[in-house]
Amino acid sequence: MQSLDFYLNQFAQDDLIYVFFPLFVLALCIELIYARKNKLDLFDKQDTISSLWMTFFVIFVDVLPKFAALVLFFILYEISPLADIVQRQWWAWVLLFFLDDMTYYFMHRANHEVRICWAGHVSHHSAIKMNFATALRQGVMERVHKYLFWLPLPLLGFDPLMLFTMMSINLFYQFWLHTELIKKLPAWFEAVFNTPSHHRVHHASNIRYLDCNHAGVLIIWDKMFGTFSPEVEGEPPVYGLTSNITSYNPVYVATHEYSAIAADLRRAERWQDKLAYLFKAPGWSHDGEDKRARVLRAKQGLAV
Repeated sequence: MQSLDFYLNQFAQDDLIYVFFPLFVLALCIELIYARKNKLDLFDKQDTISSLWMTFFVIFVDVLPKFAALVLFFILYEISPLADIVQRQWWAWVLLFFLDDMTYYFMHRANHEVRICWAGHVSHHSAIKMNFATALRQGVMERVHKYLFWLPLPLLGFDPLMLFTMMSINLFYQFWLHTELIKKLPAWFEAVFNTPSHHRVHHASNIRYLDCNHAGVLIIWDKMFGTFSPEVEGEPPVYGLTSNITSYNPVYVATHEYSAIAADLRRAERWQDKLAYLFKAPGWSHDGEDKRARVLRAKQGLAV
Protein backbone atom coordinates (compact mmCIF):
# COMPACT_ATOMS: atom_id res chain seq x y z
CA MET A 1 0.00 0.00 0.00
CA GLN A 2 1.38 3.41 -0.97
CA SER A 3 2.21 6.14 1.55
CA LEU A 4 0.41 9.45 1.93
CA ASP A 5 3.48 11.19 0.46
CA PHE A 6 3.01 9.15 -2.71
CA TYR A 7 -0.61 10.27 -3.08
CA LEU A 8 0.27 13.88 -2.27
CA ASN A 9 2.94 13.82 -4.96
CA GLN A 10 0.55 12.28 -7.49
CA PHE A 11 -2.13 14.76 -6.44
CA ALA A 12 0.24 17.67 -7.09
CA GLN A 13 1.03 16.29 -10.54
CA ASP A 14 -2.60 15.67 -11.51
CA ASP A 15 -2.71 16.83 -15.12
CA LEU A 16 -6.18 15.73 -16.24
CA ILE A 17 -7.46 19.28 -15.91
CA TYR A 18 -4.69 20.46 -18.23
CA VAL A 19 -5.91 17.95 -20.81
CA PHE A 20 -9.61 18.69 -20.36
CA PHE A 21 -9.62 22.47 -20.03
CA PRO A 22 -8.18 23.31 -23.49
CA LEU A 23 -10.78 20.96 -25.03
CA PHE A 24 -13.53 22.77 -23.11
CA VAL A 25 -12.33 26.17 -24.31
CA LEU A 26 -12.03 24.93 -27.90
CA ALA A 27 -15.57 23.50 -27.83
CA LEU A 28 -16.89 26.77 -26.37
CA CYS A 29 -15.22 28.81 -29.12
CA ILE A 30 -16.63 26.54 -31.84
CA GLU A 31 -20.14 26.73 -30.36
CA LEU A 32 -19.90 30.52 -30.08
CA ILE A 33 -18.70 30.93 -33.68
CA TYR A 34 -21.40 28.56 -34.95
CA ALA A 35 -24.11 30.41 -33.03
CA ARG A 36 -23.03 33.79 -34.38
CA LYS A 37 -22.69 32.54 -37.93
CA ASN A 38 -26.17 31.05 -37.86
CA LYS A 39 -27.72 33.89 -35.80
CA LEU A 40 -28.75 31.56 -32.97
CA ASP A 41 -29.69 33.06 -29.61
CA LEU A 42 -27.50 30.73 -27.56
CA PHE A 43 -25.37 33.26 -25.69
CA ASP A 44 -25.85 36.33 -23.53
CA LYS A 45 -22.68 38.38 -23.05
CA GLN A 46 -23.14 39.15 -19.34
CA ASP A 47 -24.33 35.64 -18.62
CA THR A 48 -21.25 34.18 -20.31
CA ILE A 49 -18.91 36.52 -18.43
CA SER A 50 -20.52 35.44 -15.14
CA SER A 51 -19.98 31.80 -16.10
CA LEU A 52 -16.28 32.41 -16.71
CA TRP A 53 -15.97 34.17 -13.36
CA MET A 54 -17.50 31.13 -11.63
CA THR A 55 -14.89 28.96 -13.35
CA PHE A 56 -12.14 31.20 -12.01
CA PHE A 57 -13.57 31.09 -8.47
CA VAL A 58 -13.93 27.31 -8.46
CA ILE A 59 -10.28 26.80 -9.41
CA PHE A 60 -9.22 28.58 -6.23
CA VAL A 61 -12.00 27.55 -3.86
CA ASP A 62 -11.60 23.86 -4.71
CA VAL A 63 -7.94 23.58 -3.64
CA LEU A 64 -8.37 23.20 0.12
CA PRO A 65 -11.51 20.98 0.10
CA LYS A 66 -9.91 18.71 -2.48
CA PHE A 67 -6.69 18.46 -0.46
CA ALA A 68 -8.68 17.70 2.71
CA ALA A 69 -10.63 15.04 0.79
CA LEU A 70 -7.39 13.46 -0.37
CA VAL A 71 -6.16 13.14 3.22
CA LEU A 72 -9.50 11.75 4.43
CA PHE A 73 -9.67 9.33 1.50
CA PHE A 74 -6.18 8.09 2.35
CA ILE A 75 -7.00 7.58 6.05
CA LEU A 76 -10.13 5.61 5.21
CA TYR A 77 -8.36 3.64 2.49
CA GLU A 78 -5.62 2.70 4.97
CA ILE A 79 -8.13 1.05 7.31
CA SER A 80 -10.16 -0.64 4.57
CA PRO A 81 -10.03 -4.46 4.79
CA LEU A 82 -10.72 -4.58 1.04
CA ALA A 83 -7.79 -2.46 -0.15
CA ASP A 84 -5.54 -5.43 -0.97
CA ILE A 85 -8.37 -7.14 -2.85
CA VAL A 86 -9.53 -4.21 -4.95
CA GLN A 87 -6.24 -2.59 -5.93
CA ARG A 88 -6.47 -1.30 -9.55
CA GLN A 89 -7.77 -4.36 -11.36
CA TRP A 90 -9.97 -3.91 -14.43
CA TRP A 91 -13.10 -5.08 -12.66
CA ALA A 92 -12.42 -2.60 -9.84
CA TRP A 93 -12.43 0.26 -12.35
CA VAL A 94 -15.75 -0.96 -13.80
CA LEU A 95 -17.29 -1.27 -10.34
CA LEU A 96 -15.96 2.15 -9.37
CA PHE A 97 -17.53 3.69 -12.46
CA PHE A 98 -21.00 2.65 -11.28
CA LEU A 99 -20.39 3.50 -7.61
CA ASP A 100 -18.93 6.90 -8.48
CA ASP A 101 -21.79 7.73 -10.84
CA MET A 102 -24.41 6.72 -8.26
CA THR A 103 -22.60 8.77 -5.62
CA TYR A 104 -22.63 11.74 -7.96
CA TYR A 105 -26.38 11.31 -8.46
CA PHE A 106 -27.11 11.45 -4.71
CA MET A 107 -24.71 14.36 -4.17
CA HIS A 108 -26.32 16.27 -7.02
CA ARG A 109 -29.82 15.45 -5.82
CA ALA A 110 -28.93 16.69 -2.32
CA ASN A 111 -27.70 19.92 -3.90
CA HIS A 112 -31.26 20.48 -5.12
CA GLU A 113 -33.25 19.10 -2.19
CA VAL A 114 -31.27 20.43 0.80
CA ARG A 115 -31.24 24.21 0.86
CA ILE A 116 -27.84 24.73 2.48
CA CYS A 117 -26.39 22.51 -0.26
CA TRP A 118 -28.43 24.34 -2.90
CA ALA A 119 -26.82 27.61 -1.76
CA GLY A 120 -23.47 26.25 -2.93
CA HIS A 121 -24.84 24.87 -6.19
CA VAL A 122 -27.27 27.58 -7.29
CA SER A 123 -24.67 29.62 -9.18
CA HIS A 124 -24.53 26.82 -11.77
CA HIS A 125 -28.29 27.09 -12.35
CA SER A 126 -28.46 30.87 -12.41
CA ALA A 127 -27.32 30.86 -16.05
CA ILE A 128 -30.15 31.96 -18.35
CA LYS A 129 -28.64 30.31 -21.42
CA MET A 130 -27.69 26.70 -22.11
CA ASN A 131 -24.25 26.51 -23.68
CA PHE A 132 -20.73 25.27 -23.02
CA ALA A 133 -19.97 28.37 -20.92
CA THR A 134 -22.73 27.20 -18.57
CA ALA A 135 -20.92 23.86 -18.26
CA LEU A 136 -17.93 25.78 -16.89
CA ARG A 137 -20.17 27.71 -14.48
CA GLN A 138 -19.75 25.24 -11.64
CA GLY A 139 -21.24 25.67 -8.19
CA VAL A 140 -18.57 27.49 -6.22
CA MET A 141 -19.28 26.83 -2.55
CA GLU A 142 -20.56 23.29 -3.14
CA ARG A 143 -16.90 22.29 -3.22
CA VAL A 144 -16.93 22.60 0.59
CA HIS A 145 -19.37 19.72 1.13
CA LYS A 146 -19.13 17.83 -2.16
CA TYR A 147 -16.40 15.34 -1.28
CA LEU A 148 -18.17 14.14 1.87
CA PHE A 149 -20.46 12.02 -0.30
CA TRP A 150 -17.48 10.00 -1.58
CA LEU A 151 -16.13 9.06 1.87
CA PRO A 152 -17.64 5.53 1.86
CA LEU A 153 -15.75 4.56 -1.33
CA PRO A 154 -12.20 4.46 0.09
CA LEU A 155 -13.59 2.22 2.85
CA LEU A 156 -14.58 -0.18 0.07
CA GLY A 157 -10.94 -0.40 -0.99
CA PHE A 158 -10.65 2.20 -3.76
CA ASP A 159 -7.50 4.27 -3.46
CA PRO A 160 -7.64 8.10 -3.54
CA LEU A 161 -6.19 8.48 -7.01
CA MET A 162 -8.70 6.04 -8.48
CA LEU A 163 -11.47 8.11 -6.92
CA PHE A 164 -10.23 11.47 -8.21
CA THR A 165 -9.58 10.02 -11.66
CA MET A 166 -13.11 8.62 -11.94
CA MET A 167 -14.64 11.83 -10.59
CA SER A 168 -12.77 13.80 -13.27
CA ILE A 169 -13.90 11.45 -16.04
CA ASN A 170 -17.49 11.80 -14.85
CA LEU A 171 -17.32 15.60 -14.96
CA PHE A 172 -15.60 15.50 -18.36
CA TYR A 173 -18.55 13.51 -19.73
CA GLN A 174 -21.01 16.07 -18.41
CA PHE A 175 -19.48 18.99 -20.31
CA TRP A 176 -21.06 18.12 -23.67
CA LEU A 177 -24.51 17.87 -22.09
CA HIS A 178 -24.75 21.65 -21.82
CA THR A 179 -25.90 22.55 -25.31
CA GLU A 180 -29.01 23.18 -27.38
CA LEU A 181 -27.29 22.20 -30.62
CA ILE A 182 -27.67 18.46 -30.01
CA LYS A 183 -31.30 17.38 -30.05
CA LYS A 184 -32.53 13.84 -29.30
CA LEU A 185 -30.07 10.95 -29.72
CA PRO A 186 -30.96 7.32 -30.60
CA ALA A 187 -33.59 5.89 -28.25
CA TRP A 188 -31.27 3.23 -26.79
CA PHE A 189 -28.73 5.90 -25.84
CA GLU A 190 -31.37 8.21 -24.34
CA ALA A 191 -32.69 5.26 -22.30
CA VAL A 192 -29.39 4.56 -20.56
CA PHE A 193 -27.16 7.62 -20.69
CA ASN A 194 -27.48 11.24 -19.68
CA THR A 195 -27.85 13.36 -22.83
CA PRO A 196 -28.23 17.03 -23.74
CA SER A 197 -32.00 16.52 -23.91
CA HIS A 198 -32.09 15.09 -20.37
CA HIS A 199 -29.79 17.78 -19.05
CA ARG A 200 -31.74 20.63 -20.62
CA VAL A 201 -34.61 19.42 -18.44
CA HIS A 202 -32.35 19.57 -15.40
CA HIS A 203 -31.49 23.22 -16.07
CA ALA A 204 -35.08 24.28 -16.72
CA SER A 205 -37.21 26.36 -14.37
CA ASN A 206 -40.50 24.98 -15.74
CA ILE A 207 -42.48 23.41 -12.89
CA ARG A 208 -42.69 20.12 -14.82
CA TYR A 209 -38.90 19.94 -14.95
CA LEU A 210 -37.85 21.26 -11.53
CA ASP A 211 -35.40 19.06 -9.61
CA CYS A 212 -35.32 16.33 -12.24
CA ASN A 213 -32.53 14.46 -14.04
CA HIS A 214 -29.66 14.69 -11.56
CA ALA A 215 -27.60 12.08 -13.40
CA GLY A 216 -23.92 12.30 -14.18
CA VAL A 217 -23.29 9.72 -16.90
CA LEU A 218 -26.16 7.23 -16.49
CA ILE A 219 -29.76 8.45 -16.51
CA ILE A 220 -30.82 5.11 -15.03
CA TRP A 221 -30.40 6.46 -11.48
CA ASP A 222 -33.11 9.08 -12.05
CA LYS A 223 -35.40 6.41 -13.47
CA MET A 224 -34.70 4.08 -10.55
CA PHE A 225 -35.16 6.70 -7.82
CA GLY A 226 -38.10 8.64 -9.24
CA THR A 227 -36.52 11.90 -10.40
CA PHE A 228 -36.66 11.45 -14.17
CA SER A 229 -38.54 13.67 -16.59
CA PRO A 230 -38.25 13.59 -20.37
CA GLU A 231 -37.97 16.76 -22.43
CA VAL A 232 -41.59 17.19 -23.51
CA GLU A 233 -42.31 18.29 -27.06
CA GLY A 234 -44.23 21.53 -26.95
CA GLU A 235 -42.79 22.62 -23.59
CA PRO A 236 -39.29 23.95 -24.23
CA PRO A 237 -37.06 24.41 -21.18
CA VAL A 238 -36.87 27.91 -19.71
CA TYR A 239 -33.38 28.23 -18.27
CA GLY A 240 -32.39 29.91 -15.05
CA LEU A 241 -34.02 30.06 -11.63
CA THR A 242 -37.71 30.26 -10.77
CA SER A 243 -36.87 33.83 -9.70
CA ASN A 244 -33.83 34.91 -11.64
CA ILE A 245 -31.20 37.10 -10.04
CA THR A 246 -30.68 40.49 -11.66
CA SER A 247 -27.04 41.09 -10.72
CA TYR A 248 -24.05 39.85 -12.70
CA ASN A 249 -21.63 40.70 -9.90
CA PRO A 250 -19.64 37.44 -9.63
CA VAL A 251 -19.45 37.52 -5.82
CA TYR A 252 -23.21 38.03 -5.63
CA VAL A 253 -23.83 35.23 -8.14
CA ALA A 254 -21.73 32.85 -6.04
CA THR A 255 -23.14 33.78 -2.62
CA HIS A 256 -26.62 35.30 -2.95
CA GLU A 257 -28.49 32.26 -1.64
CA TYR A 258 -26.53 32.33 1.63
CA SER A 259 -27.81 35.88 2.18
CA ALA A 260 -31.36 34.71 1.47
CA ILE A 261 -30.99 31.87 3.99
CA ALA A 262 -29.64 34.29 6.60
CA ALA A 263 -32.66 36.55 6.09
CA ASP A 264 -35.04 33.60 6.52
CA LEU A 265 -33.22 32.47 9.66
CA ARG A 266 -33.67 35.95 11.16
CA ARG A 267 -37.41 35.85 10.37
CA ALA A 268 -37.96 32.46 11.94
CA GLU A 269 -38.42 32.39 15.72
CA ARG A 270 -38.60 28.65 16.43
CA TRP A 271 -35.41 26.63 16.18
CA GLN A 272 -37.35 23.94 14.29
CA ASP A 273 -38.11 26.47 11.55
CA LYS A 274 -34.52 27.68 11.47
CA LEU A 275 -33.31 24.10 10.92
CA ALA A 276 -35.97 23.60 8.26
CA TYR A 277 -34.64 26.59 6.32
CA LEU A 278 -31.25 24.92 6.29
CA PHE A 279 -32.20 21.34 5.51
CA LYS A 280 -35.55 21.32 3.73
CA ALA A 281 -35.77 21.85 -0.01
CA PRO A 282 -35.59 25.37 -1.48
CA GLY A 283 -39.02 27.00 -1.55
CA TRP A 284 -40.15 25.91 1.91
CA SER A 285 -41.47 28.69 4.14
CA HIS A 286 -42.72 28.72 7.72
CA ASP A 287 -45.07 31.64 7.13
CA GLY A 288 -45.74 31.76 3.41
CA GLU A 289 -46.55 29.70 0.35
CA ASP A 290 -44.74 26.38 0.01
CA LYS A 291 -42.91 26.61 -3.32
CA ARG A 292 -40.92 23.39 -3.20
CA ALA A 293 -40.75 21.62 -6.55
CA ARG A 294 -42.81 18.59 -5.53
CA VAL A 295 -45.51 20.82 -4.02
CA LEU A 296 -45.75 22.97 -7.13
CA ARG A 297 -45.99 19.90 -9.34
CA ALA A 298 -48.70 18.39 -7.17
CA LYS A 299 -50.77 21.57 -7.46
CA GLN A 300 -50.63 21.29 -11.26
CA GLY A 301 -51.36 17.58 -11.23
CA LEU A 302 -47.92 16.75 -12.58
CA ALA A 303 -45.93 13.71 -11.54
CA VAL A 304 -42.32 12.75 -12.15
